[in-house]
This record gives sequence, structure tokens and C-alpha cells, in this order.
Amino acid sequence: MSVPDRLLLPWRFDVAPLAAEVAAIPDDEWIPHFNTGIHDGGWSGVALRAPIDAHSALYPDPTATEFVATDRLAASPVLAAALDRIPAPLLSARLLRLAPGARILEHRDHRLGYDDGEVRLHVPVTSAAGAELVVGGRPVPMALGECWYVDVNRTHSAENRSAVPRVHLVVDCVVDEALDAVFRAAVADTP
Repeated sequence: MSVPDRLLLPWRFDVAPLAAEVAAIPDDEWIPHFNTGIHDGGWSGVALRAPIDAHSALYPDPTATEFVATDRLAASPVLAAALDRIPAPLLSARLLRLAPGARILEHRDHRLGYDDGEVRLHVPVTSAAGAELVVGGRPVPMALGECWYVDVNRTHSAENRSAVPRVHLVVDCVVDEALDAVFRAAVADTP
């Protein structure tokens, strides 16, 4: 099956309770993104699922074999319920925040495409006009509460030209039979 570099999946999330829970996270829990060479300092995150030996890591370590809920996820029932709705084995999960005026430069993340058996999903929680994610040179038209697969093996970048922090729930998961069925249906429904 040929899967496009972006695919709208069928799940919709109520962003009001998600955004309220995100807003309650103390500022000191947001840590700068580890990949400092590709952003201008305005990218940070909070780990929700992380490797068992690195509980606050934003880095979805490809060598890790076990991912567990972090203390933040244990204290966040709305986010936990959102993750429970994804019918696939979850690896890492995190909130990624792009500050107003911040940019993430074009880059690739390897082995996170449908054909690799592991995928990255994005759920916009807070955003505004002027915030965009670009994959393969084209913006992905994400609306709040939608769940999108994006093939991050392809070049991608982001920019927040709005006055509102852009926060996405970002989930890496394994493509199993159930998730494969969701992808097949979504591809079939894509014009």
C-alpha cells in the first residue's frame, strides 16, 4: 500500500480539556528540545511516555525497548485518555511547544514512516493562524483536535508566526494490525 507523506486519521479529540490540562503544566516542566541545531530556542516539550531509564527524555530513543508513562502523564488524566484512544502499541509520547515567533528548521527524523513499521502522529492542542508544519515542501492543513500521520522521514519544518504557543501531542507508535487497518481505510478515503 502506498501511504502519502501526510494522512488525516479518523480520531478527533476535544481540545478544550486537553488545552486546559496543558495550560496547567508548570513552566519549569517544559524542557528545551534536545536538537538545538535545528531550532532557534523556542521549541520545548514535556515527556508523557519515555524510555524506562530516561523518564523525562523528549528523545524517542530508537534503541529503547520499553517505554513507560511519566509522572506528568500519571497526573494528566485527559492526556492519558487521549493516548488510550490510539489503537496501537505506543512508544514515546510528548507535548511539543513552539513559542510565538519560533522556527524549527528543515530536517528529517529517520525510521519513522509507515514503511518502517513505526509512525509519528500529531494532534494539535493549541494553535492559531500563522502556525504551520511543512512536510515535503507543502503545509499540512492541521486543525485543532485532528490526528495526523506525518512521514518525518521526509524533510519537514515548522514555524509559529502567531501570538499563541503552538502545542502538539506527538505520539510515536508501532504499526500493528489494528493501526494498519486504520491507515488502509484512511488512504481509501483520501481523495
